[in-house]
Amino acid sequence: MLITHDTRCALDGVVDLVNTAPDGDEPDTLADLDALRAFIVRNDISDIGALDERDLTAVRSVRSRLARVFAAPDTRSAVELLNALIAEAGTTPRLTDHDGYDWHVHYFAPGASVADHLSADGGMALAFLLVAGERERLRRCEAPDCRRAFVDLSRNRSRRYCDSRTCGNRLHVAAYRARRREAAN
Repeated sequence: MLITHDTRCALDGVVDLVNTAPDGDEPDTLADLDALRAFIVRNDISDIGALDERDLTAVRSVRSRLARVFAAPDTRSAVELLNALIAEAGTTPRLTDHDGYDWHVHYFAPGASVADHLSADGGMALAFLLVAGERERLRRCEAPDCRRAFVDLSRNRSRRYCDSRTCGNRLHVAAYRARRREAAN
């Protein structure tokens, strides 16, 4: 499956946004405007003007809607969620080259709010996965103490953890130690 640079960036932004939500003992990491600004910088989101509390509220709403796409029970449900999100964002595809990147497509209208920007570009990136029949790539970490979202872009769709160096390694070490204890008994 070919994923262009801009689609990959949009998918990374979707995952980062969904993972800012509070979860269990984890706090909301999109708690204020400074956190929203940091998210925008971290994800290299362009064409964003001044931000206010309405933007923060709207982005949190987009975050919730994108999380529902990851949790959708089937492709038809995910499609309905994405169609509504993308339509409400008022997508206006246009080619652009900026910040040293070659030609790529932006789906948000010029001057769009950050929430519409995330809805349009992120929604379209997720739509490309669904169109390709790749909904199963939208996953949640299988570590029992982690439910972070991720997009499995591995060749054979075998990724189980949000990060193999943290969640995956932690579980493998725990399993190894349990086997060693069992063997010692």
